[in-house]
Amino acid sequence: MSSNIQAGGVPVLVLKEGTNRSRGKEAQTTNITAAKIVAESVRSALGPKGMDKMLVDSFGDVTITSDGRTILDEMDVQNPAAKMMVEVAKAQDNEAGDGTTSAVVVAGELLSKAEELLEKNIHPTVIIDGYKIAQEKALETIEKIALTIDLKDTSYLKKAAVTSMASKLVAEHKDYLADIVVKAMLAVAEKQGDGYKADVDDVLVEKKTGDSLRETTLVSGIVIDKEIVHAGMPKRVEKAKIALLDSSLEIEKTEYDSKLTIESPEQIEAFLNQEETMLKAMADKIAASGANVVICQKGIDDMVQHFLSKKGIAAVRRAKKSDMERLAKATCGSIVSNLESLTANDLGHASLVEERKIAEDKLIFIEGCKQPKAVTILIRGSSPRLNNETERSIHDALCVVRDLIREPKIVAGGGAPELEMSLVIKKYAEGQSGREQLAVKAFADALEIIATTLTENAGLDPIDILSDLRSRHEKGETWAGIEVLSGKVQDMSKAGVYEPLAVKKQILKSAAEAATLILKIDDVIASQKMKAPPMPPGGMGGMGMGGMGGF
Repeated sequence: MSSNIQAGGVPVLVLKEGTNRSRGKEAQTTNITAAKIVAESVRSALGPKGMDKMLVDSFGDVTITSDGRTILDEMDVQNPAAKMMVEVAKAQDNEAGDGTTSAVVVAGELLSKAEELLEKNIHPTVIIDGYKIAQEKALETIEKIALTIDLKDTSYLKKAAVTSMASKLVAEHKDYLADIVVKAMLAVAEKQGDGYKADVDDVLVEKKTGDSLRETTLVSGIVIDKEIVHAGMPKRVEKAKIALLDSSLEIEKTEYDSKLTIESPEQIEAFLNQEETMLKAMADKIAASGANVVICQKGIDDMVQHFLSKKGIAAVRRAKKSDMERLAKATCGSIVSNLESLTANDLGHASLVEERKIAEDKLIFIEGCKQPKAVTILIRGSSPRLNNETERSIHDALCVVRDLIREPKIVAGGGAPELEMSLVIKKYAEGQSGREQLAVKAFADALEIIATTLTENAGLDPIDILSDLRSRHEKGETWAGIEVLSGKVQDMSKAGVYEPLAVKKQILKSAAEAATLILKIDDVIASQKMKAPPMPPGGMGGMGMGGMGGF
């Protein structure tokens, strides 16, 4: 549509020339179509029988994954409405850590059902109001049917972690990895008031290629991807007293340019001796504090390394800031920014610091920490791509366990809670008056997309399965869902397929908010992209000798 208007026959320019504008139905249809395409792109990745995506970036790097957030991040989406769907996945991942694919699929289906209502001339505001009513009812229903678990019984935590990894590339090792994940999260969980708190960042995940996934281990301490800096230093230190330094063990260069005028060899020697004295003083200061291990966030001069090795002190340089923070937490040490202020009270304690060779690389293991509220999962896969996907899978599983530690409530999987919510909302819709009733019913229908997609991805007939599921839920079978590995409808709680309530609630919130945000747009005004300035005639050659002819 034109972005200019006529006033008394004279055209009035309102928007910059080249601006594109679409309004009303055209804008809504375009936005909904773009969002549906994004949902369609991740839909086949849902569930244990979902497919993986191979994503190749502009540098030719390959990523193979079925993780919704990673797929959408790597896709480099340009359409503004489609970008909102990517934000849904990000919000879901940041809040709950799992369920990203489900959130995008549900949002796409909500928009698809809304499109059908728009074609019947139902106003977007009416649809949005109906969706809000239905969302509140859905959240109320899922809270009511959720099961409260006892965190002392870790079997539910493990089942939820297994469910999270069942749809990933690492599914054949899901039980083994779920065990490690549960132990790791329980190790870093802390009591807070009546409940517990846990932070996924306290679990460090390191990857080393060269073995099988069954060799993945949980280290009760910190593993740093570094090595001891000097060959003469001890590679194993028991009863370690660790100095954590944030300052460099080097002589700082001055900010100003300066010149030294040296007239005799004695002056050179005095200058070098002075530098050596300053560096030796650094090593002496560390030794005086009682430290036998130094982990430095910045550089360590070769001369300081020499003096430290003579004193039998092991040193590591250029450690990551995040590793330093974890070490301070685990060893009860303080990160010191000024070497002069280092005292014995600042030192961290661990029963063992050892350099070990894993595959082709050397790693530093810091074990038996004073307060082991930080642990490490060391992934050993046969290829870098498998390791990367394992890291993503473990991250999702860690988030699922964290969600349960924070809010110990679960629901069964396999589309069962969505079918139950759909049934309750449909009955609730009958009591609604006006056109909102249609929107409430549309929301209920949209929730069935999870069961439909799981069925389609398993190569089963969705019509037969959905009919069976509806009839079972009508009879009061709350946890009837589709168990895709056997291809049958059954009680998902008996099948041991569980998901955290927090993940399901966030899916409903993220999907509904994205759908209503896109439905509310009825005018898209897009400025033309800036063009590069035109080149001179004849390209860069225009500035050549030919241009000199006038002289």
